[in-house]
Amino acid sequence: MIRGIRGATTITENNAQLVSEATTELLQEIIKRNDFDVEEVASVIVTTTPDITSAFPAKAVRTYKGWDLVPVMCMHEMNVEGALPLCIRLLVHVETTKSQQEIAHIYLKEAVKLRPDLVNK
Repeated sequence: MIRGIRGATTITENNAQLVSEATTELLQEIIKRNDFDVEEVASVIVTTTPDITSAFPAKAVRTYKGWDLVPVMCMHEMNVEGALPLCIRLLVHVETTKSQQEIAHIYLKEAVKLRPDLVNK
């Protein structure tokens, strides 16, 4: 079974180093909380809000230890008025035997506002 694991985080300014650090931190937390190996990863979709233009967060995923062969695609989220700014989102597709209820979706920093129902699980 392939399951999607969602995650989101924010940065404080449009800065390449912050993009890389925040993406890596989010990826590490997704891996830690869901206990999977890179060989179980089918692909990753990365999105950013349109105000992030300094770096590709997908590069941080591809350069993470052992993740260089994982298919990763980066794109922008819809530009919706009032949306959370400076937000990076990951959707990691993982082969797992876990049920939907066992998957831990990760929201860090200001992104906890996006899904408080999942953060408080």
